[in-house]
Amino acid sequence: MDFSLPQDLVDYLAELDRFIETEIIPLQERDDNQRFFDHRREHARTDWDRGGLPRPEWEALLREARRRADKAGHLRFALPSEYGGKNGSNLWMAVIREHLAARGLGLHNDLQTEHSIVANHPFVLMFATYGTREQKAEFISGSLDGSKRIAFGLTEPNHGSDATHMETRAVPERRGNQDGWRIDGQKMWITGMHAATHCALFARTSGNDGDARGITCFLVPTGTPGLKVEEYLWTFNMPTDHPRLSFTNMWVPASAIFGPPDGGLALAQMFVHENRIRQAASSLGAAVYCIEESVKFARLRRPFDKALAENQAIQWPLVELATQAEMLRQLIRKTAWEMDRMSPTEVSSRLSDKVSMCNYWANRLCCEAADRAMQVHGGLGYSRHKPFEHIYRHHRRYRITEGSEEIQMRRVAGFLFGYMGPRRKEFEQLERNYLAARAAGKTDRELLG
Repeated sequence: MDFSLPQDLVDYLAELDRFIETEIIPLQERDDNQRFFDHRREHARTDWDRGGLPRPEWEALLREARRRADKAGHLRFALPSEYGGKNGSNLWMAVIREHLAARGLGLHNDLQTEHSIVANHPFVLMFATYGTREQKAEFISGSLDGSKRIAFGLTEPNHGSDATHMETRAVPERRGNQDGWRIDGQKMWITGMHAATHCALFARTSGNDGDARGITCFLVPTGTPGLKVEEYLWTFNMPTDHPRLSFTNMWVPASAIFGPPDGGLALAQMFVHENRIRQAASSLGAAVYCIEESVKFARLRRPFDKALAENQAIQWPLVELATQAEMLRQLIRKTAWEMDRMSPTEVSSRLSDKVSMCNYWANRLCCEAADRAMQVHGGLGYSRHKPFEHIYRHHRRYRITEGSEEIQMRRVAGFLFGYMGPRRKEFEQLERNYLAARAAGKTDRELLG
């Protein structure tokens, strides 16, 4: 077993650093763009008079950074070469995302907006896997050139992380001479709707509440009659682009179905697995940044005429965080390496627990590291002149979004105890053997002792 990074990956990290130094940092420093990253960042990014939405000049700056990254060949790194990418693996992406986040706050990597010079493109891969020929032609190129922006419409007000009890319903309905579907319901926290051209909307089309089957994904243009943005929800991490939507007597043609009818949750699983492992790596990188900045500060700060770092009350919490970061890094990279050897379906059935382990623990670790950095830095750490409060607020949401940590821990428990995943048959057989032995007169002491 060789745990060292391959030299070509090390070289690529250095190439990314050079690109950041020559292209991204000068852009960040131009025209007072630094206001989006220094103590003014929340005010500079948020249009308070327009419902708290992102300011247009902030989003324009992100687009320009992505344009430069795309021109340099970095933005599409993870995509297949046929879409202009470099066939980047999950392992490489995990290493890259950690590396970028560990550089700290900047235009190169801003997770408040899921922005990075090495981007995730989950919808491109979803269309490549599940799209019709017409959908691939329209949405893959459109997603890459920015002419198509798709919001992800899964979560609902009354059910949160439980997609199987969604109340949004789609029923077949013919209008004029065209077959289609009438959709009624509500969705919550549908990020990016202010700029989206379409919403990938999940609705129950058959089956019963609680069934995984019977949910279908529809591609709904955002101007469709009956679709309404009810409100933008102001959050801990402003600006907000997270609205509550309603659908009333909304009709879409049959061609709007995206992926297998009644099998839409397969798309949702692909979406979250692609994001979760890379987001875990980013949270790890942000945690490492907080730890390292705290260590440097503690060595240089001299209260009572001695380095703050000489105090065990400072050392030990950072030692624990550094230890957790080191162990988490190995799990993330091992899991990403295994993902590269499986299809998306196999990842869902065989490796989903490890992806969840990486994600929920990385998000928690990042929040703990940011909180500790604030404590080590004292009043300065609590101020907005340091990035720790920003890191805390924006990573705190990941303990809830794309599956709360409780939902992810439940997934891990399901695999661990054999209620789902590859150990299910093993435990079912174990249980049958136990019941048969009890029926034959064996006692628990003999069977379990």
